[in-house]
Amino acid sequence: MTGTAHARKIAFATFVRRALDDARATRAWSGTEVSRRTGVSRQTINRWVRGDWASDPEAERVVAFCEGLGLNPAAAFGALGWDRTTPPRSAPTPPPMDPDVEALLRRLVDPNVSDAEKFHIRETIRYLAYRPTLPVDGRRRGRKAG
Repeated sequence: MTGTAHARKIAFATFVRRALDDARATRAWSGTEVSRRTGVSRQTINRWVRGDWASDPEAERVVAFCEGLGLNPAAAFGALGWDRTTPPRSAPTPPPMDPDVEALLRRLVDPNVSDAEKFHIRETIRYLAYRPTLPVDGRRRGRKAG
């Protein structure tokens, strides 16, 4: 392996590691959650972090990883030493966030909040996020049986 190839691997591994660290710190995302939101497998992300790849990562996967984390793919391309840039995609405006959800997110990144409380918040959010949705039967609402 040439010195340039090795330097590119280190630069890209550093970029990916920082992106993962930021996702964990600011969004409380696990590696599994990053994989789910970016569409890039955990195995691929782990290979990138280790610099364990024989040929360059696929541009589409790099773009998907960056966009899933809200990063500009040009930064990843720069770490890889690629001359190409991608035109920024026009991202849809996210819907306004519920104030209660914003408050929970602030508590998750607040260093004054205990780890136990952060754990409880995450567990509650996971439960609510993945529980089955009950069907809504509008005809029965507000009526008494009988």
